[in-house]
Amino acid sequence: MKKSTYSSFLILAILLLTSLFPSCHKSKKVNTSFYYWKTVYKTNPTETAYLKQFQSHKLYVRIMDVNMDEDGISPVPISPITFKDKLPDSVQIVPIVFIVNDVLKTITKARLDDLAAKLITFVTAKVQQAGNTSFNELQIDCDWTTSTRDNYFYLLNRLKLNPALKHKTLSATLRLHQLKNQKGSGIPPVSRVMLMCYNMGNLRKYGSQNSILEISELKKYLGDNISKYPMPVDVGLPLFSWAVAFRNREYIGISKRIKIVDLNNKNQFIFIGNNIYKAAADLPEYGLLKADEVRWEAIPVPVLEAVASYISPLIKTDTINVIYFHLDETVIKPYTFPNLQKVNNLLR
Repeated sequence: MKKSTYSSFLILAILLLTSLFPSCHKSKKVNTSFYYWKTVYKTNPTETAYLKQFQSHKLYVRIMDVNMDEDGISPVPISPITFKDKLPDSVQIVPIVFIVNDVLKTITKARLDDLAAKLITFVTAKVQQAGNTSFNELQIDCDWTTSTRDNYFYLLNRLKLNPALKHKTLSATLRLHQLKNQKGSGIPPVSRVMLMCYNMGNLRKYGSQNSILEISELKKYLGDNISKYPMPVDVGLPLFSWAVAFRNREYIGISKRIKIVDLNNKNQFIFIGNNIYKAAADLPEYGLLKADEVRWEAIPVPVLEAVASYISPLIKTDTINVIYFHLDETVIKPYTFPNLQKVNNLLR
């Protein structure tokens, strides 16, 4: 056989084998949902459109915070949500309760038993107010520590034993430090966790870093820690932005009123460099004095894409649940459906 004929035959054989045996990489299924973190639920056309475009069948809704009462004795609901409208029929509610870590520091087992029972009663009533007859999953959000771990896990176990949660999923949020320090933080007694891939940096530290999400910082926590986690891990990704204010390089707070369009107003702010702006005058409407500095933190789509590409091979399951924080018209508008769909495709 001539050399050229042999080469042509070899190329043809390779092409044939490639067509018969496609890539062994199996795409994952990606389910897309959103958090709803407001105190009033009202139907919004833009928000509803996002749910429809992504075929979201779940909406993770913050029901309330739990903190101690003014006397510091009993846990009480703080800023519970009110449903002015009902959720779309196609969307199932996943109620979320945020528990302030301080609640767990000195609380007795008897009060934890009482809290578990009251929490389920309160959540059930709110779910019905949302137009749902029931719910399939309850998520507890708490930044627990090694000192509060035992009380927190006790509360989770009491919730699991409640007959109202029989055949339902109990999930919990998981911070990056809890993922990395599994020995100290422990593994929560739940069915699945939602890993918060945001709020990972030092918000109060002066500088040009992004405390919401930086992939270099994320990589310090994930790796085998997520691959070998002993239960399914859902992924939470941020869509929000904020302005972090400093005076004399000391943190003075987050200004929710400041938007990027305000920072680009040269009559109000002077761009210093990177993501830092300086007040050009006293700006009482923002609580700022002249020369105060503002660090603008946002998550551009390329950063989300990089995170998705990094996380995908670390999750070994056939399905990835991604939950974006959060469903609010002003928050999600910069992120178009094609943008986020590309992020989802990179997770596959």
